[in-house]
Formats: sequence, structure tokens, C-alpha cells
Amino acid sequence: MHFLRHLHTVCRHRRQVRRNCFKAGLIWLGLTHDLSKFSPQEFFAGAKYYQGNRSPQAKERELFGYSAAWLHHKGRNKHHFEYWTDVGADGAVVCVEMPPKYLAEMICDRIAASKVYKGKDYSNDCPLQYFLSRKDKAQMNAQTAEKLEYFLTLLADKGEKAMFAELKKFLKENKRKKK
Repeated sequence: MHFLRHLHTVCRHRRQVRRNCFKAGLIWLGLTHDLSKFSPQEFFAGAKYYQGNRSPQAKERELFGYSAAWLHHKGRNKHHFEYWTDVGADGAVVCVEMPPKYLAEMICDRIAASKVYKGKDYSNDCPLQYFLSRKDKAQMNAQTAEKLEYFLTLLADKGEKAMFAELKKFLKENKRKKK
């Protein structure tokens, strides 16, 4: 079991997400991001299946066909698009558009995960390339996917400073619309 390595990775990831969330103006979400990773259900599985270069949940999924840690995690963290899925009255999966603040937290999370797992090989296009390569994005609400791709493309093309400025503007505009 890789207890200390997993703990280090989780803490590095949370620290990076916190920095990103602060840049976006999401102080509370930055402070509380991924606290469920310290729950026994998630932490011990993460330590057991730790690999260092990708999520331990991927290894658990390979071994068992699903990840119990992921099921626990996605059900408690609104910054994952999977949290925003349900089954409609007709039995079809319904993908709900993510609220702006959780979409922004997801962007911060994806950038942080890319930095942690890619290390020195990270570049600003890594989060976009990861998003574009994923088959599960078809299970994401179309408007959420469109906005996510827009911000990740902005990151890849113009860098973090421009992307975070636009993300803050997006959050501010959507906060005004609610009032």
C-alpha cells in the first residue's frame, strides 16, 4: 500500500485546485475541494491502487469493472459532471447542465489534475487534449461540454491568465443573472 505517496498526491492536487479556485474567485470551493478523498472509502482504495501517473480509480476499475471509490466520490462532489446525471421517467439518462460555479471548479480541478499527473510534461493544452480524448464526454450535458471546451481551448491558446480572467467574468455575469 502506498499510503504516504497517495497522501502526498492528494494534498498536492488539492493545493493546486485551491490556487486555481482562488484565481477564479471561488474561495470556499477551493478550501473544501475533494475533502471526501480523505474518507476511508476513498482514501484506502486510493492508497491501495496508487500508481503515481494516473488516478487510482482507473486501476480499481480495470480490476473490478467499476470503482467503488469513484462511486463514492462523484456522489459527493458537485464539480464532477457525473454528479449531474439522473435517470428520467422513461429510463433514459438525463444530463443536467452544471451550475456555473461547479463548472468553474471542474475546470480548476482538470487543470490541477493535469499538472499533478503530467508533472514536467504539463503544458496548457494538456487539459484540453484529455477532454477531447475522453469517450465519457458524450454523457455530459451539451451546454456544459461546450463551455468546458471553450475555457480549456482558451487556456491552450492564450494561457492561464487570460483563461482565469474570462472565467471570473463568466462567474460574475452568471451571478448577476441569478439575482
